[in-house]
Amino acid sequence: MKIQRAHKIRLCPNNKQAGALARACGCARFAFNWGLAEWKRQYAAGQKPNSNKLKMQFNAIKRQDFPFVLEVTKCACEQSFADLGNAFRGFFRNLKVGRKPGYPRFKRKGIRDSFYIANDKLRLEGKFVRIPKLGLVRLREPLRFEGKILSAVVSRVADMWFISVQVEQEVVELKACGPVLGVDVGVKALAVVSDGRTFENPKALRRAEIRLRRLQKSVSRKKKGSQNRKKAILKLQRQHFRVVCVRQDALHKATTAITTGCSVLVTEDLHVAGMLKNRRLSKCLSDASLAEFQRQLKYKSGWQGISLVKADRFYPSSKTCSGCGSVKAELSLSTRTYVCESCGLKLGRDLNAAINLRNLAVGSTVSACRLGSSGSSFEKNETTDWAGILHKSA
Repeated sequence: MKIQRAHKIRLCPNNKQAGALARACGCARFAFNWGLAEWKRQYAAGQKPNSNKLKMQFNAIKRQDFPFVLEVTKCACEQSFADLGNAFRGFFRNLKVGRKPGYPRFKRKGIRDSFYIANDKLRLEGKFVRIPKLGLVRLREPLRFEGKILSAVVSRVADMWFISVQVEQEVVELKACGPVLGVDVGVKALAVVSDGRTFENPKALRRAEIRLRRLQKSVSRKKKGSQNRKKAILKLQRQHFRVVCVRQDALHKATTAITTGCSVLVTEDLHVAGMLKNRRLSKCLSDASLAEFQRQLKYKSGWQGISLVKADRFYPSSKTCSGCGSVKAELSLSTRTYVCESCGLKLGRDLNAAINLRNLAVGSTVSACRLGSSGSSFEKNETTDWAGILHKSA
């Protein structure tokens, strides 16, 4: 089985190398903006533009009109046209299904600066990476994964440079064995597992709000264009970057622990986009990053050979008693302890929901051992058919 992994490593360039990296990002941004402007011009003239034709047109005139792009790797500009093509494909796809299209926009300096490097142009030598037309740049740590290097992306975040190396690995397909676990995700606790484990929500944004507010005030009080304003903006960016790192660290630790030592995972099919429309909970839900949590559970369970099952979206896991199966008509969000009037069970709300999710899989028409196998009635990490099966068996 082939899997793809990415290792994001911080770079340690000197001043000259940092300037060269910034120029490469600028050339990638310039090529994208040039292609978008040319796309609009050709479309207004009645032509049918596409990214490949625009790339050929750009390559034909770049030596005369844009000689500065020759100072950096050619991959930076070539990938920009591929990104432009992907942006327009997404635009037309959304337009076709009736969603808000989102027409591609021009890129601005300092917003997600990055450029692409192809695998045949990249060389990793221990704690150094050889970037075309730049030379060796020191890495904070060597590449963790062994395998075929597919590509790399160099990016700048809060004036820090990173390289994300994508590696394809050939691994043995695993058959997971162990118990069936139900996972209930939320805001108060990031995840509660049916075996009693609780993973706390770091609430990275809420805990950093006071400092972020202070730094934002500092930026607003500086004169625009001054060096002091640039320094204040950098401090604000570093604080936002720290918030992201704290959140990602908690998510990776929780999902790795959950996907270790089990055969089947049962989670809720949450409609995160719809939940974010609640103006009272949207900030907390965004801080918890539930969609990212589900994404990590999906690909990590696939690596481990774990069957990931999603219960029906309207299954009342929180309102159902895990002891006798009775369902409450109403259960407010502020009620954190579930008390059953029928059997007298008293249990934490989230733990009760996680146990119900586990019981939903264990009590289905297929046994837990068959859930973990790759039979004809079930495919690993596929949840489309199982949502209906589990709903019928509840």
